[in-house]
Amino acid sequence: MKTIKIGNHKIGKGHPTFVVTEIGINHNGDINMVKKLIDASVEAGCQAVKFKKRTIEVVYTAEELAKPRENYYGSTNGDLKHGLEFGRDEYAEIDRYCKEKGILWFSSCWDEGSVDFVEQFDPPCYKIASASLTDDNLLEHHKQYSRPFILSTGLSTLEQIDHAVEVLGLDNLVILHCTSTYPSKLEELNLRAIHTIQERYDVPIGYSGHEVGLATSVAAVTLGACIVERHITLDRSMWGSDQAASVEPTGFVRMVKDIRAIEKAMGDGVKKVYDSELPIIDKLRRVK
Repeated sequence: MKTIKIGNHKIGKGHPTFVVTEIGINHNGDINMVKKLIDASVEAGCQAVKFKKRTIEVVYTAEELAKPRENYYGSTNGDLKHGLEFGRDEYAEIDRYCKEKGILWFSSCWDEGSVDFVEQFDPPCYKIASASLTDDNLLEHHKQYSRPFILSTGLSTLEQIDHAVEVLGLDNLVILHCTSTYPSKLEELNLRAIHTIQERYDVPIGYSGHEVGLATSVAAVTLGACIVERHITLDRSMWGSDQAASVEPTGFVRMVKDIRAIEKAMGDGVKKVYDSELPIIDKLRRVK
């Protein structure tokens, strides 16, 4: 399996799991909430935070934006989408704050203009959202900046993933297994697909989870996930479409702790007798 580098972190077999908190739109348009979520990510021991960047009028139709939808920012779906979208001033502050706190940040960009926008901040990588996997023009637009890609595969068949990989190329690519429902049902997580994807592509494989609970995300590491990404929230009961499928700060602390414990416990697969077992052999074994 290849190893790639995101920032100063090596991603691949034998390297520590790269843990990403997806802030996404869970900030509800509040830069102070963003900072609290970044702080929680740092305290949990995560390596990066991720955002979502969209040019609203490009990603959504006028009809979709005009639909009635009561929300914090107004009475239409467009009011909501615009209210949740940050501009240059907010991202400049995010960039400054993440550098101050020593954590990486990057974004999933849903349109070409958003890629160009984020590029001004010199991101360590780009995330390709599951919804964008079939958008060849967007994938090609990402390629011009020659950065690592993290490709999420929810909503997608193997044939569609094959095509996206053909467009992006295998260099500097990580593929995340994902089920894109919020929250996801346990019986639809299909964690064994991590092995399926591993066997199909010679790149690091990760896991992007939207389930309730932590055990399955930790289990993904035992199956070979080199990256684990989960949404973060200050409170799962908060207003917002992604909050219920997110993990609170105390949950992230537990998850990262368990991931590091699993890494330590996995070993090299060579069966051996440890020196610490020798006194137990003398004490318990009748026939040596």
